[in-house]
Amino acid sequence: MAEHRQSKKRRYIAWTVAGAAVVAGGGIAAQQSMAATTWPAQKTYTGRAFDTCTAPSLSAMKAWKTDGYYGAAAVYIGGANRGCAQPNLTASWVKSVNSAGWKLIPLYVGAQPPCQTSANPEKLTAATAASLGAKDAADAVAKASALGMKAGSPVYLDMEPYDITNKACNDAVLTYVRAFTKTLRGKVYRGGYYGFSSSSAKAIATATNKTDLPGNLWYALWDKQQTTTADWPWGAAQFTGHSRGHQYLVNSKETRGGYTLTVDRDAWDAPVAIVG
Repeated sequence: MAEHRQSKKRRYIAWTVAGAAVVAGGGIAAQQSMAATTWPAQKTYTGRAFDTCTAPSLSAMKAWKTDGYYGAAAVYIGGANRGCAQPNLTASWVKSVNSAGWKLIPLYVGAQPPCQTSANPEKLTAATAASLGAKDAADAVAKASALGMKAGSPVYLDMEPYDITNKACNDAVLTYVRAFTKTLRGKVYRGGYYGFSSSSAKAIATATNKTDLPGNLWYALWDKQQTTTADWPWGAAQFTGHSRGHQYLVNSKETRGGYTLTVDRDAWDAPVAIVG
C-alpha cells in the first residue's frame, strides 16, 4: 500500500528500492507470551479484500458489498505517516459497514526506517526504535478502540521498503517492530505486519530471532496471483493457521454498484477486526 498512503503520485517513484471464520489462537507462533492472558477468540476472514488510501463513503461500501466480489477492506486507523485524510472513518462508520457484512483490516502507518530515502514525518533511529515502537503501538490500540475495534483484534503495522542488507538499519527496524508487537500484546491486540516480499516483509520472515515479531504477515508481491500459498516466498511452515495476506495487484480502478474506487487487491487468510 505503499506510498500512495502518503502521496499517491509519488508511490512508484520514491520507494523503488527494493469465507469468514472465527477461530481461536491461530497465527500466534511468534507471540508465545500471549498464553498468559485470556484472549478473545480470533476472528479471521478468508477471501478477497481490498485496500485504498481513504476509507470510502458508507454508501459506496454498501454498494460494493452488494456486488459480492470483496468481503473485507483495510482501513488506515492512524500513524504519523498515514497520508490520507479519513473523513469517513468513524466509530459509526465501522459499526455500519460491519453490520453490512464487511470484515475490516486495521492498518497503522508507524515510524519508517532510518535508511529509507523518502521523507516521512516520523522516522525511527537505533536510539529511539524501542520507545517509538511502544508509543506507536499504544496509539494504535487507542485509535482502534475508539473506532470500536475490540480487544483481540489485529493491528497491521505498515513498513515500507528499505535496504534490509543495511544491518544497522534492519536491526533498528526489528527493534521497533518488536516493541510495537510486544506493546500490542500487553493491551490484548494481535500483532500484524504489512511489508514487501523483497524487503520489509522479508526482514520479518527471515529473521533468525523470532521473539516478539508479529504472528500475521501481509506481503506485497504484485504478481497478479490471487493466492496466499502458491507464491508464498518463504518456508511453507511459516505463518500458517490463517496468518497470511497477499497484496497482489495495485491501482485497480473498479466500478461496483455505481461507485468507482481505485483500490489495491488482496488475497486474505488472516485475522480481521472484532467489531460489535
